[in-house]
Amino acid sequence: MLAPVRTPTPLADLEREIAAPGDGLDRLRLVDAPFVPEVRLHLAEDAILWWARMEAAAGRPLPPPYWASVWAGGQALARHLLDHPELVAGRRVLDLAAGSGLVAIAAALAGADRVVANDVDPWAVAAVTVNARANRVTVAATGDDLLDSTATADLVLAGDVLYDEALAARMLPYLQRAADRGVQVLVGDPDRGHLPPDRLQLVASYPVPVTEPSVDSPVRRVQVLRPR
Repeated sequence: MLAPVRTPTPLADLEREIAAPGDGLDRLRLVDAPFVPEVRLHLAEDAILWWARMEAAAGRPLPPPYWASVWAGGQALARHLLDHPELVAGRRVLDLAAGSGLVAIAAALAGADRVVANDVDPWAVAAVTVNARANRVTVAATGDDLLDSTATADLVLAGDVLYDEALAARMLPYLQRAADRGVQVLVGDPDRGHLPPDRLQLVASYPVPVTEPSVDSPVRRVQVLRPR
């Protein structure tokens, strides 16, 4: 009898990557988030090199590994939650465009009753799973596109979700609909040029160490905002 053909999945491939021996710029490492050292994440030393190696091994294109870097907006939002646990304690939390899961994990550590991390990239869903496990918290990871639906959480969190015009055009109405229904909404953003000046108000501001690719400054001023 022939052995069944293994169908690779992002989670299985990511778990194998984490368990594999060796190091180098094209590998993942479990490290503290620079501005949120309470959270440890599996991140790429060089996300571009990791991506190239994984695509070569897969023999097909893979989505850009945004989850393999820690982004400034998510770091500021995660820091804000851990410094103000009353925002999440006992509440149902949704983390949109979760990436590595940093914000979702911070919400769980701060005492949220239930945390859902959502990202349409299946590799990000896998990353949330392994990173939540590494931090010994429970986070439900989903890959559905939620932006045409209605939020069912008590608190919606969105870090680094306004990085291009097309995404901002879908994300902002979703966040506003949630806020109009009484859902608390917090956005973390380093102002990449798509912040609407009249629709969000400042809650806090943080100088965040930058580790994301292709950024010259070692620190970015990042805002935590909420709909007006």
